[in-house]
Amino acid sequence: MPPRRQPTARQARLGTELRKLREAAGLKATEAAGLLGVNSVQMSQMESGIAGVSEERLRRLGAHYACTDSELLSALVGMTAGRTRGWWEEYRGTLPNSFLDLSELEHHASFRWDVDFLHIPGLLQTEDYARALFSYVSPDFPESERARWVEHRMRRRVVIDRPDPVPYVAVIHEAALRIRVSSRPASRAQLARIMEVSEADAVTVRVIPFELDGFGGAGSAMVYAGGAVPQLDTVVCDGPNGTVFIDAAAQLGHFRTLFHKVEAASLEPERSRDFIHRLAKEL
Repeated sequence: MPPRRQPTARQARLGTELRKLREAAGLKATEAAGLLGVNSVQMSQMESGIAGVSEERLRRLGAHYACTDSELLSALVGMTAGRTRGWWEEYRGTLPNSFLDLSELEHHASFRWDVDFLHIPGLLQTEDYARALFSYVSPDFPESERARWVEHRMRRRVVIDRPDPVPYVAVIHEAALRIRVSSRPASRAQLARIMEVSEADAVTVRVIPFELDGFGGAGSAMVYAGGAVPQLDTVVCDGPNGTVFIDAAAQLGHFRTLFHKVEAASLEPERSRDFIHRLAKEL
């Protein structure tokens, strides 16, 4: 199988985890390549996600690395099939790869946490809201291209609308609820959408009001996607150069703690629904 030109985030993550296991075993890449019967270039390609790895090879590496975490190995085996041919593949070549990587990440997530302070989280956005938001994100793009961005965002909602939804918690600051990115009617419809979705068993929406004392976490926006095991969790943040996927253990621990701190500061779900209802009545 020829090397991939550009691995997806999921393929690259599998390679990263293989490298972490090797380093934990105290082996150099050349030593691991020799144990597997491949050359150093092939080993490098597997650890960068450029080349795939079979279940047989992964389990052999696990044995050579003396990895006793059977749950982690099983989770990694589940990633060896390569790129998931999900609905988002229809957009490959026409949307940024980070959009597709996020869709694949959500598809496989065991749970999903969102924290947002300026915008409604993507999974809760209405079409009008997303269109108005993208008009600022990409003001120079033709309307036909922005329409595909909006369409893709609407299709992402399948992870909380499907029969087996991903357990989802969204913590939203009052600022995001009040900022009218579009018209007053569109803002009212957006709040109604949040209240509707929040009634689902798998969805929890919590609000951080302006009146909260001692809240300094307004720079903590994040998307946190749970993996098959905690070591495979992923944090997604918007950086100055685009979307960043974070998987370092220390960083994951930091963001877990941060999420729970923000969540603890927010209103309970029932009070949050009442709060959003009051805001909608003000419009």
